[in-house]
Parts: sequence; structure tokens; C-alpha cells
Amino acid sequence: MTASSFSPARLPLARLAFRPFFLLAALFGVVALVVWLAFWHGDVLLRPQGGLLWWHQHEMLFGFAAAVVAGFLLTAVQNWTGLPSLRGWPLLALAALWLAGRVLLAVPLGLPPLLPALVDLAFLVVVAAVMARLVIAARRWRNLVFLPALGLLVLANLAMHLGVLQGDAALIRQGAYLAVLLITALMVVIGGRVIPMFTANRLGRPRPAPLPWLERLTLGSMAALVLAQLAAVLGLVLPGAGLAGLTGLAAVANTLRLARWDGLHTRREPLLWGLHASYAFLCLGLAMWALAALGAFRVELAVHALTIGGMGTMMLAMMARVSLGHTGRSIRSLPGIGVALGLLIAAAVLRSPVLAVYPGISHWTYNLGIIFWCLAYAIFLLHYTLPLSTARLDGKDG
Repeated sequence: MTASSFSPARLPLARLAFRPFFLLAALFGVVALVVWLAFWHGDVLLRPQGGLLWWHQHEMLFGFAAAVVAGFLLTAVQNWTGLPSLRGWPLLALAALWLAGRVLLAVPLGLPPLLPALVDLAFLVVVAAVMARLVIAARRWRNLVFLPALGLLVLANLAMHLGVLQGDAALIRQGAYLAVLLITALMVVIGGRVIPMFTANRLGRPRPAPLPWLERLTLGSMAALVLAQLAAVLGLVLPGAGLAGLTGLAAVANTLRLARWDGLHTRREPLLWGLHASYAFLCLGLAMWALAALGAFRVELAVHALTIGGMGTMMLAMMARVSLGHTGRSIRSLPGIGVALGLLIAAAVLRSPVLAVYPGISHWTYNLGIIFWCLAYAIFLLHYTLPLSTARLDGKDG
């Protein structure tokens, strides 16, 4: 075999960012939750930097979710700009940087704590730099909205690392909340672009025209919520009533937006109803956050509605769809994908609203939620490892 056989240009995994990052994210999401389940039962499989509680919070946001976000954005930016995105050796190097962050945080090896933090922080900085280069070169100013979001994600990550280095639990918590709300805001932006379009195309219905006032209210309330949480990271915490009002407004606006997208007609299409259900959980999570700000229950319940029901479900549905379309396959729900999406919804229901009503059954809800998540992403890996790691069926690049 010649040396040219090993060229990254010929390696399917290195052709577009969704390939390595979707696979890595799904696999890491399962492994990280297995470690967390073991810890929940008293078995310590890792002694990571920051301790297992911090590691779980941080890695599901900046390990799992950040990999999905990077894979999606670095693939989509090629369509948005018409310019080639990251591929070949640079893409493999970026994947290696992400992996190095995961390994160094999980197994610090006695290194100075600042080193794993810097490696981890560098990943999203590079993703933002690649996005900026392509968007600015193509003058696609509409997509500049993703750059400040990525920049603030880096800041949220920095806050979580500084919180560990300084022993500041409040800074860790506020940094994690900022990351959750930023990723939620990204899903609101992306979901508003693709969910009504995918639904209208599949159902053969006209796409509902966006209502300008509702779009301004939805996006504006999410932006205000992110800025309020940024202020909290900097030490300026909004009073509970003000936070409840702002979060409640975002929940109502997003609910009105979702209601216009014909979600009730998608029950036979898992890749569609999964997107609608995930967006509904964004609305529920925001509403629960508003109630938590008024003292109804712990804010962590709202956070898990957003992270499991919103992020976990939307990411799986989008990964399943993108992985078919961008590998030259027909976009259809593969066997078991509906079950996987249903498992994530069940995990979110158990871990959030059910636990809010019945706080005494946390042992069972935690265990079942973790198991359901792992099964869901194991189903994804079963179906999509081959398409993501092999060439397109139509022979095209990508």
C-alpha cells in the first residue's frame, strides 16, 4: 500500500466535520454517562480534574455538546458560504485537540491544572476562528450571530475552569448555567431556521411565514436572558422576580413560535416529531427555570429539562438527519431511531418534571435517566457508525 493511501483527503472521516465529531460526541456521551452511573452507585472509575461532579457538568457541556455544535456548524458553514470548510489534516488535528481535552481532564496525570484547562479552552477558540474566516470571506453577515455565541461559550468554559482553580463553587455554577442558556439560544436560532422548513417539506404544506414581532420577541428574550446570565457570571445576579419574568417571557415566546410549525402532524415521522418534542422541552425548561427563580424547586431540574429533553433530543435528531443527507443517503427514520428519541424524552420527563413533583424518587429517576440516555445514543452508534465512517453513496465529496 502506498503512502498516498493514507492521505486524509481519501479518508471519509476527514472529509467534513460532522463525521468525526458526531461519532466522537455520541461515543463520549455514552462513556461519560456510564462513568457517572458508576459514581452514583459508589464506584469511582475516574479521578478527574475538578472532581466527578464538576467533570460530569463540564464534560456533558464542553465535551459532548461542544462536539455536536462544532460538527454541525463547521459542516453547515460550507453550505452557508459556498467555501470549503475544514477537512483533511486540519480537521483531524481539531478532533485530536478535542480528544486531548477530554483525556487530560479525565486523567490529569499530575500535570499543572492550568494545562488541561488551556487545551480544553483552545478547542472552541479554533472552531470560532474557522467559522469567522469563512463567514467574513463570503460576506454572509447573517451567520455572524454564531461567532459571539461561540465566544461566550469560551467565556463560560473559562468561568468553570477558574471556578475549579479558585475553589469558587458559585462561579462554576454560573458558568455552567451560561453554557446551558447559550446552547439553548443556539438551538432556538437553528431550530427556527430548520424545523418549520423540514416539516413543511415533508408534509407537503406551505411553510408558515415568520411573524416579525414574534421572531423579535423570541430572539430578543433569549438574548436578554443570555446577557443576564453573563452578568451573573461577572457577579451581578438578577433578582429572582426579574429572572423569572425574563425566563417566563422567553418560554411563552418560544411556545407561541413552536405552535405555528404543524408539529401535531408529524407523529409518524420520528426525525420530525423528535425535533418538535425537543423544542417543546426548551419551552418547558425555560418555564421551569422561571418557577425555580421564584423558589418552586431547584433550578437543576429546569437545567435537565433543557439539557436532556432539549439538547440531547434535538442533537440526536439533527445528527441522524445530517448524517444521512450529507452521506448521500435518503433521509428517513432508521429502525430504532424513534425508540432512541422516545428514550431521551422519557429520560427528560423522569429527570425533570417527574422529579419536581416526586422529589423522593430521585434514585430511580437518576438511574433510569442515565440508562435511557446511554441506550438512545448506543442505537445511534449502531446505525450511523458505518455511514459516518465510509464514503458517500453517490460518490461526491463530503
